[in-house]
Amino acid sequence: MTSDYRLERNAFGRLVFTGAHGDVHEGVVPVRAFPIGAPDEGIALVNPHGHELAWIERLNDLPDALRTLVESELASREFMPEIRRVLSVSSFATPSTWRVETDRGSAALVLKGEEDIRRLAPPALLITDSNGIHFLIRDRFALDAASRKLLDRFL
Repeated sequence: MTSDYRLERNAFGRLVFTGAHGDVHEGVVPVRAFPIGAPDEGIALVNPHGHELAWIERLNDLPDALRTLVESELASREFMPEIRRVLSVSSFATPSTWRVETDRGSAALVLKGEEDIRRLAPPALLITDSNGIHFLIRDRFALDAASRKLLDRFL
């Protein structure tokens, strides 16, 4: 519960967790349990060693200041552009370079192999490029026909 701990930024911009008994942990990181399916539910505050210090059931239940702090930390750590259109692919064999339009602008990604396209809860897909960046397709059936046709060649 939020009354059991305090969370604030130190002078270096790192999160500092102070527990109910006065135990202090610097470098705390919020981690989503279900980043795609339920991004605002089930968030753990973990110390630098990966040990859970607190559990946040729902982000919206937090006081405004604490929620803003956790959301800003999550935003700075997570980068997962959402693909809106597949513009072109260099080849239907892998590796191939894809030109895509995302919610954050145009991008090019290199798909090393078909195994880098993971099926999530239908109809979502997670594509990992050669640099380890994850691209999300929230609903592959909502893509335009040309994008679906290119994508289907890899599924």
